[in-house]
Amino acid sequence: MAEKRIKAIVSGAAGRMGQELIRAIFSSPDFVLSAALEKKGHPLLGKDAGTVAGVGELSVLISPESEFEKCGGDLLIEFTFPEPTLKHLEAASKKKMPAVVGSTGFSPQQKQELELFSRKIPILLSPNMSVGVNLLFSLAAKAAQVLGPGYDIEVVEAHHRNKQDAPSGTAIRLAEVLARARGWNLSEVACYHREGKTGIRPDKQIGIQTVRAGDIVGEHTAVLAGAGERIELVHRASSRQTFASGALRAARWILNKPPGLYSMGDCLGIE
Repeated sequence: MAEKRIKAIVSGAAGRMGQELIRAIFSSPDFVLSAALEKKGHPLLGKDAGTVAGVGELSVLISPESEFEKCGGDLLIEFTFPEPTLKHLEAASKKKMPAVVGSTGFSPQQKQELELFSRKIPILLSPNMSVGVNLLFSLAAKAAQVLGPGYDIEVVEAHHRNKQDAPSGTAIRLAEVLARARGWNLSEVACYHREGKTGIRPDKQIGIQTVRAGDIVGEHTAVLAGAGERIELVHRASSRQTFASGALRAARWILNKPPGLYSMGDCLGIE
């Protein structure tokens, strides 16, 4: 007897990541798309999600986000924005439905709301589902610990011109990891902008710089520079396929976990 396939609800289905997720689900032997959601007024509402993603008809129409509560499925995969994400997590918590969340840009208050929902359902939250990026986090933390305070830390990220938040959630996460490795609070040491006569760089600082241009999928660099040498740890994504395959790996892992807030590092066993 064939194993039961995991029924996934994809929110943000018409976006770049949503389409990539639908292609990954279509190609996976253990997943099936059960619902596809998009924001109210989106021009692709009512279209077949498979046709939009380029894999042919799947008999799953793209529906308004407001219909999420009517959707059946085993778990939610969410790549949208904080406001719709929180609405969907509230509904998912009532359904006791696990969730994989790749949305970024949450405010401190919104993060608190998300944590409250995680007391009812398992939620895996990660600004970047790439296995390679999450390994980068681990390597960067180790480098910051070993090199010590004599090495300045900078984070540089680059994305396509249509990305709507800056710095990226991945860059912020990378900076948080580096700050924690030094025993710092990122909110106290982050520097997002330099212009004019800035004076000598403080020892206790992490610069976070942003590039937006063309169709760059995603690049993140941790720079640790000391006297006479510089270490750069770089991750470059050439396709969103890596994020989609990571999200499905996270979905398999989170499915039967108890309520809680998990990370991709937990999924990979590197945190």
